[in-house]
Amino acid sequence: MNISGRGSNLKIVHICQRYHPDIGGIETHVKEICEILIKKGFDVEVVCTDASFKLPKHETINGVKVTRFWTFAPRDAFFFSPQIYFYLKGLEYDVIHVHNYHTFLALFAALANKTRLIFTPHYHGGSHSPLRNLLLKPYYAAGSYIFEKAEKVVCVSRYEMKLIKNDFNIPSSKLVHIPNGLNLEEFKEIKELKKESKNILYAGRLESYKGVNHIIEALTLLKDYRLKIIGKGPHEKKLRELALKLKVNDKIDWLKDIERSELLAHFKSADVFVNLSTFEAYGITVAEALACGTPCIVVKKGALEEFIDGKGCIGLSYPIDVHDLVRAIKIRERITPRKMLGWDDITSDLIKLYYPRKL
Repeated sequence: MNISGRGSNLKIVHICQRYHPDIGGIETHVKEICEILIKKGFDVEVVCTDASFKLPKHETINGVKVTRFWTFAPRDAFFFSPQIYFYLKGLEYDVIHVHNYHTFLALFAALANKTRLIFTPHYHGGSHSPLRNLLLKPYYAAGSYIFEKAEKVVCVSRYEMKLIKNDFNIPSSKLVHIPNGLNLEEFKEIKELKKESKNILYAGRLESYKGVNHIIEALTLLKDYRLKIIGKGPHEKKLRELALKLKVNDKIDWLKDIERSELLAHFKSADVFVNLSTFEAYGITVAEALACGTPCIVVKKGALEEFIDGKGCIGLSYPIDVHDLVRAIKIRERITPRKMLGWDDITSDLIKLYYPRKL
């Protein structure tokens, strides 16, 4: 068997809550890996969910077979879809790679698994919601079962690895650190956008824990700045209401469902990228901004701390002081693009996990 994967008959099934055209950190992670696996000759299928009923149940995207099931996902959480268990029980595959501890999909995949299980939990130790935190306590036993059944647990940050080891008493031999990557070709020739003012950028899901409200509040003290918010999510309505209340809505561009090339152009053109999320296992949008040479401001909490270098990326103490945020935004300057690992490197490391240990 060729360990490069070229010409291999190995079938890999990836399980995640959403897949392209939905966007997000995990969605990007799975899409990039799967498309490279296809190029290397693997048979790849993504099994995911669709709460909207708008996407095809079966389709092929850039060579990747995608199978979607309806899910019960209150406030875009939990992703309860037991039919995935029955689908996997009847499916033939060599390796199942499941993503995201914080949904029921990981449990269904672990229960249905017949061969080898690789688990990338994207674990951040809790939730911004008191209700979700309460529900995570009885889920702990199920979560422990998933970790027990997994042959290897892939951690995208050192922070995540430490959390998992402490919270679940997982032996170090089972934990593997493989960070997220970037499609490095995308960052070679990005066209900058014309702008008439200084721009602050946020890109990502619109959730309460992402801290976008702090950026909107800071905008009241930043006369010469505009804020571009790229993304969608359950917190959008409250953010828009806050912008109207503070009378800064005319200084905000609300964008969603844009092309990848346009998204990268916004990353490249921004004067500063701000991500104040308190629950992250990695922070791929911060990596993308830094790769574009755009300075970043993050919170000193969770995995985002690993990007802080005191110059290109600075950290603010939590809870956020808006005046500290304003001062940090004003003194940011363009930086030399930071070198990042590519998805090819990341996928090569994963391929080594997909083969039996005897190889």
